[in-house]
Amino acid sequence: MNISNQLSIVLPAKNEAVNLAAHLEDIRSRYPEAELIVVNDGSDDETPKIAEHAGAIVVSHPYSMGNGAAIKSGARTASRKYILFMDADGQHQPADIETLIAELENGFRMVIGARKPQSHASKPRRAMNFLYNKIASMMTGFRIDDLTSGFRLVEAKLFRQFLYLLPNGFSYPTTITMAFLRSGYPIKFVWIEALRREGKSNIRPLRDGMRFFLIILKVGALFSPMRLFLPVSAAIFATGVGYYAFTYFTQGRFTNMSAVLFLSSLIIFLIGIIGEQVSSLHYQTAQESDQK
Repeated sequence: MNISNQLSIVLPAKNEAVNLAAHLEDIRSRYPEAELIVVNDGSDDETPKIAEHAGAIVVSHPYSMGNGAAIKSGARTASRKYILFMDADGQHQPADIETLIAELENGFRMVIGARKPQSHASKPRRAMNFLYNKIASMMTGFRIDDLTSGFRLVEAKLFRQFLYLLPNGFSYPTTITMAFLRSGYPIKFVWIEALRREGKSNIRPLRDGMRFFLIILKVGALFSPMRLFLPVSAAIFATGVGYYAFTYFTQGRFTNMSAVLFLSSLIIFLIGIIGEQVSSLHYQTAQESDQK
């Protein structure tokens, strides 16, 4: 199969006038037959005009709706069998697209460009991504090299199955990765060298720190809720047992705090069971859609 002739390339862009022209020219020179889509997420610079001049299909949001929302708009607009998502700021190199295509031709349903550790701009960001990848790998039993990479090639039909799950913010890569793993679709990570962007980043470490921390919770909720809730429930139950033993031997009684801990443990366990059932329904619906 010749994926390059069946390819839509989607670039979410917000105020990327500094980087966009050269980036689009490089992509077009390598893949002249590809459908090029730039999603203008409420830019207030020349981003949409530059994209139009480069011959791209431009989808404009009336205001900034978020990276995930731009991805969803691009996926809905794409008309080809395969979609390649990449940043518009020049960090993702068009030369690496060929590597992703080669892996997809080997039978994978999604191929992700994993940024080498030195590609991250700062040590705190490297440490944060390392932590995300390790926790996600432990919870899924699958080695995840870059949980938050936005550079990925995927079958359009499968990607669209999970659009309703995707958030409008920056955590869409986490959600779609977990959705594919949970549904049993094979994925592949390939190492890439991401370049340093020109201009101002739209990510704020302080603002997005808590948001990215919630990614870890989402990993558990999307892949297997019981893997998240069962250890928490067990830890609280063990704390209740320890506290009860302490108060029994020191005061000879069962305290209200022990009761609260036991009940909390039970409630969290039951939430995990319900979450597991809801999660199964999500992916059962997606798999039924894939079989049609």
